[in-house]
Amino acid sequence: MQVQEIMSRNPACCGRADTIRDAAQIMAEKSVGSVPVVNDMGEPVGIVTDRDICCGAVAQGKGVDTPVSEVMSTDVLTTTPDEDVAACCDKMEERQVRRAIVTDENGKCCGIVAQADVARGASDQETADLVQEISKPERKSGCC
Repeated sequence: MQVQEIMSRNPACCGRADTIRDAAQIMAEKSVGSVPVVNDMGEPVGIVTDRDICCGAVAQGKGVDTPVSEVMSTDVLTTTPDEDVAACCDKMEERQVRRAIVTDENGKCCGIVAQADVARGASDQETADLVQEISKPERKSGCC
């Protein structure tokens, strides 16, 4: 099975200068917990999650006009639509992240694979392995 079979296509994205309010509104409208952050060419430069907004901004007293660049994770995991789901899961497990941004042949964001996508589309064993590995107490720094 390939990533393109389970990924969420064409996710709503934001730019580094967009505010955390903008990102939160996208999350609310799309019912998602993360938004890829892209440059002017559509290439991923980060990802902002609901947790980044809550713990990285609100808990620190930052205002809703804070740019996402101040709270986003920049160490994003990327994958391609034709990568094998098992290989993508292995990378997510290794990095202990819940999401990978999918990039096309030009390096532009074309999708996202979240833990929930794996749960819906992959084998029970792949799902169990992913959840177990990314949920370990010692998290590495990085995205998501």
